[in-house]
Amino acid sequence: MIKSALWMIGALTSFSLMAIGVRELSGLIDTFQVLFFRSVIGLFVIALVIACSGKVERFRTDRPGLHGIRNIVHFAGSYGWFLGIGLLPLAEVFALEFTVPLWTALIACLFLNEQLTVRKVFAIILGMVGVVVIVQPGSGVISHSSLIVLGAAICYAVAHSSTKSLAATEHPLTILFYMCLVQLPIGLCFSLLNWQNPTDVQWFWITVIGISALTAHFCMAKAMQTAEATVVVTMDFLRLPAIAMVGVAFYAEPLEIALMVGALLMLLGNLLNMYVPENKHGDVARTSR
Repeated sequence: MIKSALWMIGALTSFSLMAIGVRELSGLIDTFQVLFFRSVIGLFVIALVIACSGKVERFRTDRPGLHGIRNIVHFAGSYGWFLGIGLLPLAEVFALEFTVPLWTALIACLFLNEQLTVRKVFAIILGMVGVVVIVQPGSGVISHSSLIVLGAAICYAVAHSSTKSLAATEHPLTILFYMCLVQLPIGLCFSLLNWQNPTDVQWFWITVIGISALTAHFCMAKAMQTAEATVVVTMDFLRLPAIAMVGVAFYAEPLEIALMVGALLMLLGNLLNMYVPENKHGDVARTSR
């Protein structure tokens, strides 16, 4: 569990850096073009790392179909998430994204044969209550932008569950290599519709996005090798207070009491999920198939 937590810290830092880069490019460079460049940078770096390691077998896979499905869905989720970053406050985007654990728990239970324990359910409920406290549901929350982010969350849940399945047989570098390989031509085709050459500053942020995307997914894949998908994604709740501080520091977004209370509830849920042992009698509850 400690190793998984450390890998998740790396993922949280990477996702925060990526969010900053996306916000800086929002409205300046087409989202499809940013996703294309992210894949180009990622493919170059990962191919170089694999080649230098001498383990060329990591370029091969026996599960191309699952890689394809995972990355088509993940691309759709990334597109929605990138759009949301430019349309909503950072903390709200991340809060809405944190419906992912609910979908991931259900998908992992149905397709990965994971147990949905009472402890996990309670931890996820605490996190979801934290999200409700932060976004304060009302007439203004269910907007077009919010629905885009919620759709991205469902796509990410499918991608997370697919990553868990792939991590059982594939090296994290192989997963990342095929992520870039599959998503690159998709991003290229759509970006050609509205192509523009980036400026020097925009190239900097594109590079930040490309590198942080790699480290985020590498850390997530490593975390999923040491813990169940539902545990990893529940720990991902810590990303909300992290990105809230980014919003305060860089974009003058308010740090509201509701945000701090919600973040505390999420933290309690994470601590419960990480440190409270399961009992030996009936602590397991599966959803029906």
